Amino acid sequence: MRTTHATLAATLAIAAAALATPASAQAGQEKMEKCYGVSLAGKNDCKAGAGTSCAGTSKVDYQGNAWTLVKAGTCTSIKTPKGTGSLTPKA
Repeated sequence: MRTTHATLAATLAIAAAALATPASAQAGQEKMEKCYGVSLAGKNDCKAGAGTSCAGTSKVDYQGNAWTLVKAGTCTSIKTPKGTGSLTPKA
């Protein structure tokens, strides 16, 4: 009987911990997508086309071939002075 109570208590503790974790675990696993043409000069995430190598190398605001990671499903709704974000590089 004592073992059963201890096992039950341990199981409940594990279940409670599992229920408390998902919100924070999901936040770190949020789906992201590349969004072109929305980053400010020097604020892109990586590879901004010819003449650049990686993060922070875009030369102008809203550079069409520079991307930034954004929450999946939001890219094309981001408005800039040069139009909306794009899921593919802009000319």
